[in-house]
Amino acid sequence: MRNSLPWDELYALVLNGTLETLYMVFLSGLLTIAIGLPLGVLLFVSRPQGLAASPKINALLGAVVNVGRSLPFVVLLIALIPLTRLIVGTTLGSTAAVVPITLGAIPFFARIVESALDEVDTGRIEAIQAKGGNLRHIIFTVLLPEALPALLAGVTLTLVMLIGFSSMAGVIGGGGLGDLAIRYGYQRFNNQVMIATIVVLVIMVQLVQSVGDRIVRSLAHRR
Repeated sequence: MRNSLPWDELYALVLNGTLETLYMVFLSGLLTIAIGLPLGVLLFVSRPQGLAASPKINALLGAVVNVGRSLPFVVLLIALIPLTRLIVGTTLGSTAAVVPITLGAIPFFARIVESALDEVDTGRIEAIQAKGGNLRHIIFTVLLPEALPALLAGVTLTLVMLIGFSSMAGVIGGGGLGDLAIRYGYQRFNNQVMIATIVVLVIMVQLVQSVGDRIVRSLAHRR
């Protein structure tokens, strides 16, 4: 195998790349949920016939979300380089990669949240309204609890997407397994490293998907 590495060196490289990928996915996942969840709720309640109808705000938010979803992530990576440098102070490394990864995932997750809330039985909402419940009560006692399985399924899907985004961040030196695959697997024609990164990424995705599916099924059975 061309340019093969000693197993201890390969192990160290892959381990470091895996830890950086997990760091990027974990941090960007938290930020995506923290921003995307309220954004999705706002998109839902501000619809023209929504619980807090505001067509202008809904149209503006919808346009921003749609633009964010329409941009290929590689293009977004490059376009956000000035913003990344402004926020983090550099465009290299796993911390810098969190900025475009998060901004790329927020519109996607916001739409997932909106769709999940759309599945909630309107009868439950009307029951709370009949009892004098305000918007806050409806959101936290009906919408979010009733949509929880769908929301967790969306979180699982988003985490899988973030793993892919973190790999693509290697194009601009974002660190992680993607950067490792580019620097060794592509630029140095090292199939050993390329295969190792692919195997780890596949295992990572399978673990996230299987754990997420199990949690969603568990919640669905309790309902």
